[in-house]
Amino acid sequence: MSAIAFTAPLLLVALIALPILWWLLRAVPPAPIRRRFPGIVLLLGLKDDESQTATTPWWLLLLRMLALAAVIVGFAGPILNPRTVGTATGPLLVLMDASWASARDWPARVAKVDEMLRDAARAGRLAAVLPLTEPLPEEIPWQSAAAWVERLPSVQPRAWEPEYQGLADLPLEGAEIVWMSDGLAREGRDVLSARVIESDRPILGLTPARYEDGVINLRALRLGDGTERSVELRAVGPGPNGALTQLGVAPANFAAGASEAEVSLTLPPELRNRVQRFEITGERSAGAVSLTDDSLSRREVALLTQAGDESQDLLSPLYYLRNALAPTADLIEGDLETLLPATPDVLVMADVARLSPSETDQVTEWVENGGLLLRFAGPTLAASDISREDEDPLLPVRLRSGGRTVGGALSWGEPKTLRPFDETSPFFGLTLTDEVSVTSQIVAQPDPTLADRTIAALADGTPLVTRKPVGQGQIVLFHVTANAEWSTLPLSGLFVQMLERLAVSTRPAALEPEALEGTTWVPRIVLDGFGVPRDAGAMAGVPGEDLIDPKSSADLPAGLYEGPGQSLALNVLAADAELVAARWPAGTVIDGLTRATQTNLMPWLLAAALIFLTIDAIASLWLGGRLRRGLTTAVMAALIMVAPDAQAQEIDVPGEVALAYVRTGNARIDEISEAGLRGLSAVLAQRTSVEPEAPRGVDLEMDELAFFPLLYWPVDPAQPIPSSDAYARLNRYLRGGGMIVFDTRDADIGGFGSSSPASVRLRDLAAPLDIPPLEPLPDDHVMTRSFYLLQDYPGRYNSRDVWVEASPNVEQVEGMPFRNLNDGVTPVVIGANDWAAAWAVDEQGRALLPIGSGFAGERQREIALRFGVNLVMHVLSGNYKSDQVHVPALLDRLGN
Repeated sequence: MSAIAFTAPLLLVALIALPILWWLLRAVPPAPIRRRFPGIVLLLGLKDDESQTATTPWWLLLLRMLALAAVIVGFAGPILNPRTVGTATGPLLVLMDASWASARDWPARVAKVDEMLRDAARAGRLAAVLPLTEPLPEEIPWQSAAAWVERLPSVQPRAWEPEYQGLADLPLEGAEIVWMSDGLAREGRDVLSARVIESDRPILGLTPARYEDGVINLRALRLGDGTERSVELRAVGPGPNGALTQLGVAPANFAAGASEAEVSLTLPPELRNRVQRFEITGERSAGAVSLTDDSLSRREVALLTQAGDESQDLLSPLYYLRNALAPTADLIEGDLETLLPATPDVLVMADVARLSPSETDQVTEWVENGGLLLRFAGPTLAASDISREDEDPLLPVRLRSGGRTVGGALSWGEPKTLRPFDETSPFFGLTLTDEVSVTSQIVAQPDPTLADRTIAALADGTPLVTRKPVGQGQIVLFHVTANAEWSTLPLSGLFVQMLERLAVSTRPAALEPEALEGTTWVPRIVLDGFGVPRDAGAMAGVPGEDLIDPKSSADLPAGLYEGPGQSLALNVLAADAELVAARWPAGTVIDGLTRATQTNLMPWLLAAALIFLTIDAIASLWLGGRLRRGLTTAVMAALIMVAPDAQAQEIDVPGEVALAYVRTGNARIDEISEAGLRGLSAVLAQRTSVEPEAPRGVDLEMDELAFFPLLYWPVDPAQPIPSSDAYARLNRYLRGGGMIVFDTRDADIGGFGSSSPASVRLRDLAAPLDIPPLEPLPDDHVMTRSFYLLQDYPGRYNSRDVWVEASPNVEQVEGMPFRNLNDGVTPVVIGANDWAAAWAVDEQGRALLPIGSGFAGERQREIALRFGVNLVMHVLSGNYKSDQVHVPALLDRLGN
């Protein structure tokens, strides 16, 4: 394709006349007739004050030729990078892979297809758009191209691979085929001859997380970028307030030429168990998201210990439980006084008969709130009279006295094996082996509810494991011991699998096929093509066999599936996934998704011609001697006019109100601070009479602070302590009525007064400042009503822990307290809610960082902006709103 085109190319013929014009301008008058004149001797030796050349200088002629050529070429209508319109007359078929890999630049793809459809509409052609992640229709849905322009926004990328089967059977004779490829290699791309459009933007992906040796390991993939590069991975899950937040972050460092990067992330158990997904920051693709399930979150299991448990390990009731649970669960041991306050997920009581009434009430309340009480029988329980006549609240069934042993009153001829598990049992599908046998057990009393509560039984039907629900939790009893004294169950792999089914321990990274067979899994969350988790709604469940070697598809979308007592994440990329570039048949035309912008060169050429003619006029005056006088004066005047401007540019003094932030030296923090104040300034301009200029970043060592009414200071643990001169400047700023807003940005893990790194650094930074006594922001403080009436002061985090100058005077006015700070402004505001992150917007005014989720998150962002407005209005107007004249209106607004 030509890089330049002309709308009126015939005008270029006029360029032929340029050599003729050159010759005419260089021509001289006819040679003069020579005559001898004796008086000419008197003129010899004299010099003219002014002289003129006999011919026009060549460089001036060249300048005039260039001006004329620019005019001719300009009027010919030159277009740089012209957009070409196809000449095809048949129908247009656009095939779109529309996979997760297409989502990274989906708006550009839609814009490209929209452009092709509009060109086809102007030519009156039929068109069709087929997303290959949807089932292929039997007939191509040909419609007018204009109709497809209206339908195009409904086409969206999906979180699974496209399907090419059936493409070769479509009737495509005479059609122009354009294939919008996602750039990944797949079988079946050679079935059609098409013009291919591919994006040059790199593809990024993330494989499922693996928990190994206490560390979370992930593998980041890329395609189309061989440079050394680092991307950020973040762990996302619910924070302390239940809203989704960032729980951890780690870099993925790609070496030059590398297609993958290993990432390791260490999180405390309480944060690791809350992680719902990992994602590559800034990448809008389902392939850049890795959902997590029970294989990552380890349950906290409490083992109730008794005196003597540590002796003779092999005989200890807890020995085999420790070995079975330690690889997949976080174990804590102790008595009930220390275990229950830790709110474990599971409480294990091995051969414990009776608890005190207060302990029974505590355990019952814990189970009703969702706990799992797992009990094992033993000699102590068998010898007790617990749950004989009346069912004990901490046992699922009533028990017979004495138990059942070989050689006793209810002796067996030989050890008993297990009966296959019923379909209603959580153990259904587990494989039984002959190695599991039972020699003794505690027998349940016959009861109408016994059959419903039995989830495992011996071959003769005697209950082996019973269960009953209690509130939101459940109580489970193994009628054998937790050691090998009464059965070989604790020695078998079946024991570990049964604990997994009961959700006592975390399941392994990959479920065995036997564990999936015969089960049904219901999708709870599904990913769209952009990697956004969506509620699965009423989607039908899928059989466990489909999850043995899963691959996301329209019938099995990527998401989180709930099964028998556990969850399973199906991600777009498998653990062994690789990203391979697409290969097309030889001779295939491959165009880029983006192209250079079409530019009309006519204005530029005509402007160049005008400049050339201006230079020609100045040069002609110079050669004629009419421009030399006063040249020095003009140059000096120009220098005098420029000099003050140059000097004024050395200091960036705001002409109006401007907000400022302290540069911490951390580029990311400074970027968010600037974006936050930019967003707050925009809201102030929209909602108030304050119209701030662009925010400034200040260097405490160099810049003057008096120009800024408010100084936002994000606290970075690595920020150096300012010099004494800087502190002297800061104290002058505070005494002059300025306000410093300290933000430790750690309300999710600590806050003001905690021992977090940011709080420790805040104490060091604020120590040399002349800060008055502080108090938590009172509900009646002027700042809560300086513009909006506020009760909360959130930022990215929602904490009410905000500190301001303590007020010595509180006056009661018509029953409402008003504080009097003598028309002063609190010099400091200290908090940890990361306000700048909530205010931050990009250059187009869009929110830069996520806050919470859904409507609640946007509401939190709105309240954060209102608090920012109140801050600025307070620092600009003082305690004006404390005047008594405002009391009736405020009381009316408050509903008193």
